[in-house]
Amino acid sequence: MLASSSRIRAAWTRALLLPLLLAGPVGCLSRQELFPFGPGQGDLELEDGDDLVSPALELSGALRFYDRSDIDSVYVTTNGIIATSEPPAKESHPGLFPPTFGAVAPFLADLDTTDGLGKVYYREDLSPSITQRAAECVHRGFPEISFQPSSAVVVTWESVAPYQGPSRDPDQKGKRNTFQAVLASSDSSSYAIFLYPEDGLQFHTTFSKKENNQVPAVVAFSQGSVGFLWKSNGAYNIFANDRESIENLAKSSNSGQQGVWVFEIGSPVTTNGVVPADVILGTEDGAEYDDEDEDYDLATTRLGLEDVGTTPFSYKALRRGGADTYSVPSVLSPRRAATERPLGPPTERTRSFQLAVETFHQQQPQVIDVDEVEETGVVFSYNTDSRQTCANNRHQCSVHAECRDYATGFCCSCVAGYTGNGRQCVAEGSPQRVNGKVKGRIFVGSSQVPIVFENTDLHSYVVMNHGRSYTAISTIPETVGYSLLPLAPVGGIIGWMFAVEQDGFKNGFSITGGEFTRQAEVTFVGHPGNLVIKQRFSGIDEHGHLTIDTELEGRVPQIPFGSSVHIEPYTELYHYSTSVITSSSTREYTVTEPERDGASPSRIYTYQWRQTITFQECVHDDSRPALPSTQQLSVDSVFVLYNQEEKILRYALSNSIGPVREGSPDALQNPCYLGTHGCDTNAACRPGPRTQFTCECSIGFRGDGRTCYEVEKTRCQHEREHILGAAGAADPQRPIPPGLFVPECDAHGHYAPTQCHGSTGYCWCVDRDGREVEGTRTRPGMTPPCLSTVAPPIHQGPAVPTAVIPLPPGTHLLFAQTGKIERLPLEGNTMRKTEAKAFLHVPAKVIIGLAFDCVDKMVYWTDITEPSIGRASLHGGEPTTIIRQDLGSPEGIAVDHLGRNIFWTDSNLDRIEVAKLDGTQRRVLFETDLVNPRGIVTDSVRGNLYWTDWNRDNPKIETSYMDGTNRRILVQDDLGLPNGLTFDVFSSQLCWVDAGTNRAECLNPSQPSRRKALEGLQYPFAVTSYGKNLYFTDWKMNSVVALDLAISKETDAFQPHKQTRLYGITTALSQCPRGHNYCSVNNGGCTHLCLATPGSRTCRCPDNTLGVDCIERK
Repeated sequence: MLASSSRIRAAWTRALLLPLLLAGPVGCLSRQELFPFGPGQGDLELEDGDDLVSPALELSGALRFYDRSDIDSVYVTTNGIIATSEPPAKESHPGLFPPTFGAVAPFLADLDTTDGLGKVYYREDLSPSITQRAAECVHRGFPEISFQPSSAVVVTWESVAPYQGPSRDPDQKGKRNTFQAVLASSDSSSYAIFLYPEDGLQFHTTFSKKENNQVPAVVAFSQGSVGFLWKSNGAYNIFANDRESIENLAKSSNSGQQGVWVFEIGSPVTTNGVVPADVILGTEDGAEYDDEDEDYDLATTRLGLEDVGTTPFSYKALRRGGADTYSVPSVLSPRRAATERPLGPPTERTRSFQLAVETFHQQQPQVIDVDEVEETGVVFSYNTDSRQTCANNRHQCSVHAECRDYATGFCCSCVAGYTGNGRQCVAEGSPQRVNGKVKGRIFVGSSQVPIVFENTDLHSYVVMNHGRSYTAISTIPETVGYSLLPLAPVGGIIGWMFAVEQDGFKNGFSITGGEFTRQAEVTFVGHPGNLVIKQRFSGIDEHGHLTIDTELEGRVPQIPFGSSVHIEPYTELYHYSTSVITSSSTREYTVTEPERDGASPSRIYTYQWRQTITFQECVHDDSRPALPSTQQLSVDSVFVLYNQEEKILRYALSNSIGPVREGSPDALQNPCYLGTHGCDTNAACRPGPRTQFTCECSIGFRGDGRTCYEVEKTRCQHEREHILGAAGAADPQRPIPPGLFVPECDAHGHYAPTQCHGSTGYCWCVDRDGREVEGTRTRPGMTPPCLSTVAPPIHQGPAVPTAVIPLPPGTHLLFAQTGKIERLPLEGNTMRKTEAKAFLHVPAKVIIGLAFDCVDKMVYWTDITEPSIGRASLHGGEPTTIIRQDLGSPEGIAVDHLGRNIFWTDSNLDRIEVAKLDGTQRRVLFETDLVNPRGIVTDSVRGNLYWTDWNRDNPKIETSYMDGTNRRILVQDDLGLPNGLTFDVFSSQLCWVDAGTNRAECLNPSQPSRRKALEGLQYPFAVTSYGKNLYFTDWKMNSVVALDLAISKETDAFQPHKQTRLYGITTALSQCPRGHNYCSVNNGGCTHLCLATPGSRTCRCPDNTLGVDCIERK
């Protein structure tokens, strides 16, 4: 394997270095060797001009491109593109790549054929001579592929000129480019052949109408915009995008023939990206190689934003022959050579490795010693965003988010403790940093000469719990620095992103995740002209910082050197509609000039401001609360300063977002909104009633909120970082490389209870140490109902009382939510949702199962963190732990209120046990043929026991007598993940909810038939019954749902204020149902355990305590 890899790398080095190292002729492609073209070949001719697009060229057979196989027409443009759909008018001239339309670009640049400056010819050719020649080109590039095309699209740009703009670069005068693209298709695949003849590329840059300067051409492919979720860029591959790479298109090759480049563009292997050929360029006779000597140290450097002009999602290309092999073919400049990337995902900034020394015999033998060979702008990159389920798109969500499927697609939402739009999430209350670049072309006052600055750094620091942003823009020329002081909104957009949120309102980051574009226009009253501000926010980079690019263009009034500017607090209304936010306002600012003759003249000026923000939002979650149509941004404590010595422009603002109202932000008086709370900078301020508030340390920090300190990383975080680092994929916002399993950590750094492999779709449960729990692995498309075994950290602050809050009279639903039990009163079968309150806080526990003893009014629960079994009285008092020894993962629990016993399932020890209500006299009933036992219920009157086992290989519902005899399978067919189980003593119905089949079903245990109560449930966990209703907890809805069995319909749902996972549920009856069993009087005459059976009882001894004082009998 290593030897093979070395040979491959050496071959790439030879292919890429040969054009530079061989002095003799290399057999350049001549213009006569292009595919025949022109009117004599039946070519159509594109109209002369600039930025023109041809009519649709209808194809006789379908062109395949990326994952599409239905392209029946193409469009040819002046600017070196073959488009698979009609380019919109606004993209008629080259701009940022990728475009919104599908594109094959052999030489994307602003080209011009006005006044006969060259011609563009195109046709579809079915002739055998042309299709055979295309087949030969493809075979040279892909010798292992048998390909016989039936048609070929031939497009030729002959002697086209560069668009020069107003500058009229004299170096480009008279220069013309000739190149050709051939798209060959068979019934199963399509290939692109690019041909660059000798002296065919006489210019390599053109004047950009957008950038107002010379920019390099681009050789690339783009799928265009796709997306069922959010409209976004499809797959795209950038092959060459800098001057050196473009210059060498005619000098090198990936197909063995100089100037000819071959790519597989449409087949089953191109779903995620175009596949380039990788055949090395042939050499002159006499050239020799030594594959074994290794003496090169070549480093590859990933291109940054400045190099590519856009932001590729991943810097790699899939090579044919293996899903785990990545390579980057390169075109070399005379000064810089590129080499193949090392095997594996190449996403690190730099990577060095050894390649073989080459000895070339040329006139006389010589050894070429290359100390460092850097990668040029030839980079393949791809991004796919065409799936619509979480199973294949989990990487589109932040690592701190949950992905949920909906009927029309999926959405991401940040987990507790994090804020954002789900695609991007940051810890609540944590300081944020924003980095970016600013460029400007600004006219000051009446000057006719613009002040131009490029590549200027912008850095911003945000104290999130104060909503205060500090922005600094460096190296701003003093000729414009003072005149930019009024433009606090340049940094104000960052303040809006992290404004303090009042209840029910959202700041910019919660809405957009820091991924949006903003265009603003500033009109200065009484001053000619205006200023346009364009900003693009690109989310969070690999360092955890937000990124921004800013462009300023226009005219501003002149402010004298040494002046100061004061801006009063102001408010601004933000209007929201789907994916668009707009605002406009009028603002005043005061300019105080330097002191002259003992006086400092000051004057008030006004400007009008309007802006549009566009972003992507998830439209599939209908249950997500809608944003208020209008929100008010309140900006206070505005500070602006230009430091003439350092040439730094500074803006500082405090921001809060809330309802439209009159007056200043002080109207609300809560310290969280005023910024007077005193919380640590790494803490979130939680507003309470009126002026009350609490401080809560951010994720990854501990303390009382006033003082927070960073905690060490967990085992899961360390393992995750190690795997990603070894794979060179440490950027948390980029997709995980295919085939690589990386464990998921929860919001607190512990192993998420459910782990899934992104490539295979399999999911399984893990324990607190990340080990797979046997028997939990599910097939693709099904997620096992795994339980978290680690309680969330207890935040320091006001102590939460653990004593029970007594229940008022009546019947209540009790349900568990991680570290607490809540009560929900029932009036008949109606949930009185406004009266729901906490019943018990046990923050260090994860409560799973609940059961109720109607005799003593006592609730029992299982806790899987310690693990333990506890109980508490509904009348009040402190909870008590009754069992904490010899437990693995106690989950379901049931009470026999007549026999005064409890029963529970343990999915770790794979057994079912019984004990007295105080936890004494324990006895194992079953410890065989159990894999994942969970729900358990009793029929106390009849002496029966029922339980579920969601064993992935054999899910089932079983039953036995309470003494463990007469065990049998009750239901085995058509089950998926049977979780919750309930028995209604009044109707004698046994009902269960299944998270695999998404159904609720019922049966009478004494009768064979079963009925489906309701299909289409989301992810039910536990269930209880009362009257005509079932009430179940749902993990996807985070709700208690009421199901009316009489009409088989969900009638109501209650969603607790705290949005975390709900577990067990039980009914706290106001009085016990009538009935008795043989254990209900005098313990059935037993000395120890009395276990009821139908029409009788069995006396049993606890385990390990057999003796004279215990008598077993039936």
